[in-house]
Parts: sequence; structure tokens; C-alpha cells
Amino acid sequence: MNQLLIINGTIINSDSTSNSDIAVSEGLITEIGILNPSEFPDYKIIDAKGKYIFPGGIDPHVHLELPTPAGPSCDDFLSGSKAAISGGTTFLIDFVTPSRGQSLMKALAFRLKESNKCLVDYTLHMGITWYDEAIPEQMEWCVNEVGIKSFKAYLAYKGSIGIEYRELEQVMKKAASLNAIVLVHCEEGDVIVQNQKQFISDGKTEPLYHALSRPAEVESESVRKVIELCRKTKCKTYIVHTSTAKSIDYIRAAKKEGLPLFCETCPQYLLLDESVYSKPLPDSLKYVISPPIRSKLDQESLWLALADGTVDVISTDHCPFNTKGQKDVGINDFTKIPNGAGGIENRLALLYTYGVLTKKISLEQFVGLTSTNAARIFELYPQKGAVEVGSDADLLILNPKPKSVISLKTQVQQCDSNIYEGMSINGKAEFIVRNGEIL
Repeated sequence: MNQLLIINGTIINSDSTSNSDIAVSEGLITEIGILNPSEFPDYKIIDAKGKYIFPGGIDPHVHLELPTPAGPSCDDFLSGSKAAISGGTTFLIDFVTPSRGQSLMKALAFRLKESNKCLVDYTLHMGITWYDEAIPEQMEWCVNEVGIKSFKAYLAYKGSIGIEYRELEQVMKKAASLNAIVLVHCEEGDVIVQNQKQFISDGKTEPLYHALSRPAEVESESVRKVIELCRKTKCKTYIVHTSTAKSIDYIRAAKKEGLPLFCETCPQYLLLDESVYSKPLPDSLKYVISPPIRSKLDQESLWLALADGTVDVISTDHCPFNTKGQKDVGINDFTKIPNGAGGIENRLALLYTYGVLTKKISLEQFVGLTSTNAARIFELYPQKGAVEVGSDADLLILNPKPKSVISLKTQVQQCDSNIYEGMSINGKAEFIVRNGEIL
């Protein structure tokens, strides 16, 4: 079985830094300390001098092989997990997205067939994409029979997978009784539909109007209402891909009040700004994601929220579509552009480069945001998300020295565009270890 000794490295956990060696056997971390290689005769040795050892990244929000009218998102579970590994992520949480009226059990069975080629450990959130009196019982089945304790609701995408606030309240009540967590995509769906119709009838069809149809208050107003439901139902609530300063203000206040509320954002909201929508077609198509990329002020507010603990997790919402043949179906109508972009491969490097090296966050905070906090929230800790004796040997050994540039030519993810194309990054994932195996 894979026996591994990692010597001379600097171990970074979310609450500590230490210069120690690590012994790995049978997929688990068995010893941490100053270890003598001569006492580990049959172990493979990695000398990690001058390198950081992090717990493997956890991305709790990805959409691999997501079905859409423009075809599935262009990374399946095989290519998507390869991209994750190359960037230092060793655990993913994807979604079951039932079609309207489809039972949660059937949708799960189908999704498990698609996801079984995943090369890293993973689990699934259950989407609640429609609601009637049969749903609470099915939620019970998810928690008690298959151990899925996280449910996702969308307040956008009316007419396909979006639900109403009154339905969300019922979902949250049931989840609270099951000690489950509800993830919410917060956007005022009805307002978006109105705005879209208006722009299209005015002949305003470019990607810019995608962003303008979803202004900041469309998100923050929805966040405010969901916080009210969190207060009312006492349900553990996780707000996905938060992008605006006002949303952050509401979330910060709610957390101070002690509500069971968690908040996630993504690299695109930290590193890009709304000027991307002014790029010429077809380049601007690749930035059509929901919520849209925001202003520099929103960006600054998010960075402060990482530093002060208001944001718990940085995920990617990885959901890439090719420009050619997928995004460009909406070249004359932004409402037809499939929403989403990739990021699974670049998340850790971007956050290390533009967060840690610029001193916006510490190395410990980096580990919390990219691994440990998600492990705690989704009940994977301390098996995942920590470099501790007894934890799974999911490790990223990062050499901080190499510099590179993100490029389509060298990326692993399967997509003909990358929203981070041309950005410089520092550090290289030199070894990625999953369950004690060097990948």
C-alpha cells in the first residue's frame, strides 16, 4: 500500500503553521513530527524543502456535465476531475439537478452513473428544482437513506429550475428538522425576466445586457429575504457565489446576530470587473455567468470579507461552455447564452497569487477558504480539510517559486476559452496526493 514520507516541508493548516515531516500509510496520515527516514525503510520519500504542504483543495460548488439546451457543460466528470487535480483540488461537490416533476431518487440514480468516472473523492448536493407535498418525504430519504445532507435551491431561472420564496421556506423548514443545510442561489428571478424582456424588445441583445438585466440589487434584495427565512426557520443556510457589497453587508450583520449562515464567493468576483462585458463579440460571451461580474467596489468589499471571516468558502461554480457552438447560440440574444465559466484548475493558484502574496489574506486563511471551512460546513472534517494524524492523506505540495501564465494552450480543462487567460500566477502544484497516492 502507498507508504509515503514527506520531509522538510512547511505544513499549513487553517489555524497553524509548522515545519514537520509527515508519514502516510494506507491512505491516512499516521505521524507528524520530526521523523527519521531510516525508521521508515520501505517508504517513498518526498523532500519538500522550501515548499508548502496544504490539505488538498475542496471545491464544494461545481457543475460538471450539466445539461442545458446548448448541450452539457464542456467538462465531464473525467476531464473536470483531471483539471481539479492539476490545480491542487482533491475533493469536489457537484449537484443532482432533477427536471421538473422528476423524483429526487431517479435523478440521483442517473447522476451517479454520470459521475462514477470522477478521479477524486466527491459527493453531491440535491437540487430542489420543483416543489409539491411529496418533496419533504423525498428530502427525508436523501438524508436518512443515502446521506445527502445538503439541498440546493435556485431563486433565479424561473420557468426551468427556479422555485418561489414560499416554497423555499417549506424546504428550509424541512431541512432544519433534518439538520441538513440549504444552499441558495439568490437572485430575484421575476425581476430578471422583466428586465430581459425589456432589453430584448429594445433590441439590446449583447452580453452587456446580461449583466444589466441582473444589477447588484437583484442579488442583495434576494439575500436579504433569504436571511429573513434563515432567521425564521433556523435552517443552516449557505449563500452561493456572493458577488455584491450590499449582500456582504447583510450577511455580515446576520452572522453577528448568530444566525446559522454561511457565505461563499468565487475567484471571478474577486479578480474580474464589469469592464469585461465591453469587450467585443465573441470574446465577451465567455463572461456570461450568473450572477454577473461586478464593479471594482464590490470586488474590494469581497476581499475585506475574506479577511474578516464574513466569507467562509471560495468555490468556483465551475461550469464552462465552449464559445463555438455553445455560448455563441446567444450571439444575437443574451438570454440564450448558457451561463457559466471554468475555474476549477486555477482557483488555488489565483487565490495564492492575488490573495496571499498581496497580503490580503494569510496562508492559514487561504487554507480555510479553499479547504477546511468547506470540510467543516459539509461534515467532511477532519477526514478532509486538514493535515492531521488520522486525516485522509489528501495533500497539495506547492512550490512557491515557479511563475506561469494561464493559457488555453496549457490548460487541462476542456474548453475553448478561459476567463483568466493571460493572468500571471505564482506557485506550482508539484505533488498532489489523494488518499496517499501521488497523482
